[in-house]
Amino acid sequence: MLEAIGGGALIAAESGPELPSINDFLPPEILFQGTPFAMNRIILVRVVATVILLLVLGITAARAKLIPSRWQGAVEWVIEFVRDSIVYDTLGEERGRRYVPMIATIFFSVLVFNLCGVIPGMNIAATATVTMPLFFAIWSFFGYMSAGIREQGWVGYFKSELFPAGVPWPLYIILTPIQLFEMIIVKPASLTIRLFANMIAGHLLVAVTLAFTQFYIFEAANKLMAVAGVAWFALGFTLTCFEIFVAALQAYIFAILTTVYIGMSYPEED
Repeated sequence: MLEAIGGGALIAAESGPELPSINDFLPPEILFQGTPFAMNRIILVRVVATVILLLVLGITAARAKLIPSRWQGAVEWVIEFVRDSIVYDTLGEERGRRYVPMIATIFFSVLVFNLCGVIPGMNIAATATVTMPLFFAIWSFFGYMSAGIREQGWVGYFKSELFPAGVPWPLYIILTPIQLFEMIIVKPASLTIRLFANMIAGHLLVAVTLAFTQFYIFEAANKLMAVAGVAWFALGFTLTCFEIFVAALQAYIFAILTTVYIGMSYPEED
């Protein structure tokens, strides 16, 4: 009987680590169950991240000084980077001034939400489900649509987008539906899928390496396998550092693509 129990324990120990599953991305509700305000872990992470972001930026602005502290200087550097390297370089200062608040908000929000995946206690990016990337993509969609309509009017904007100048009129039969599909579907989808796919892939890679780390160091029957656990931990640490880089890169890509789409909505200058 003892042999049977021991054999069962050995099989359980050697069955492998518990790898991440769809439950990580669609967790059960943990707060306000059964109400319109029900929250699961990912929604809670979004709320906490938003509150922290607002508090940090609000306190920094309230305590701003003419001679900035290191923290204030760092925050101002990021804002100036978004303003100068993303918005002004793409739209120019005159046009871009209007969009600095929008693009800066998108950049900071996407960055902080992405970084939640490597923050202990959160352990999942707030953009690792499609809802949040889609929200930012819809915001981008209305941003470039409103820019075009404001500059060219409803008729002028849709005419320039759907009927590009210099194209033989029979080709509009094919080109116009493609242009409409790109404007309404392709641009928002490209923003959504790129951000969502990168964040979910990063979360899975880091989670898998840490699962193998825990299994080989703490659960494997053969303690010599702890060496493999150390190797998995080193890989997990490397991927975590890379995930931080990807989080910042995806925030930059999302912000600059939104800015480019807004720039494309302006009439072409002669």
